[in-house]
Amino acid sequence: MTLARPERANALNRELCQALLRVFHEADEDAGTSCLLLDAEGKVFCSGLDLEEAAVMDPAHERLFSVGARMSKPIVAAVKGPVLAGGIGLIANCHCVVAAMGSSFGLTEMRIGMFPLILFRAVAQAIGERRALEIALTGRVFQTDEALRLGLIHAVAPEMELDDRASAIAEQIAGFPPQAIRSGMIFAHQLRTLDDSAAGQVAMQLRAELLESPDYAEGVAALKEKRRPVWPSLS
Repeated sequence: MTLARPERANALNRELCQALLRVFHEADEDAGTSCLLLDAEGKVFCSGLDLEEAAVMDPAHERLFSVGARMSKPIVAAVKGPVLAGGIGLIANCHCVVAAMGSSFGLTEMRIGMFPLILFRAVAQAIGERRALEIALTGRVFQTDEALRLGLIHAVAPEMELDDRASAIAEQIAGFPPQAIRSGMIFAHQLRTLDDSAAGQVAMQLRAELLESPDYAEGVAALKEKRRPVWPSLS
């Protein structure tokens, strides 16, 4: 998936938000898709919501900035250039983010008299509430080293290596058994709403299902035989 409004700094207008939601949904329902890779054209990864439409209360905004909590397929992002305002909300919904050296980040809504209300929850879940509140209140822009420390991104790569690095991660994830990926994603999402007892029950149920899967049997056999597994579900 590629953000392709470079002439508008990849600002998220209604059309782009709806297109992203549509592709996310289709990919999540597609049995042949195991992982998504998100990148962008141009020098700016994403400048946030399009100011010409930002005043419109569009339900697509809330759905987009919470999509990561609904996906059963992981989203990997390859980030290059500034990531501002709603762009932060977008990558906070990705499950693995690789950024090019020299990229910059900021929740800059306060600079126009707005607090990032719709996307704040996703950012807080990604980096913690106190850290999210500080960067939202100050509207400051920070660099890749701090984004890495905060946990907003997971890896930094030279710009020339960004695409290869992110693609390799997405391909690695896509090479694992779909059932194991889906179980892990479901469990991670449900942990946010379950108490310890309920979470333990869900974990035991999902684990029992995976223990019965042909992929698990192949994984154990391959480990014992010191060879690469050939996952039945991907054969």
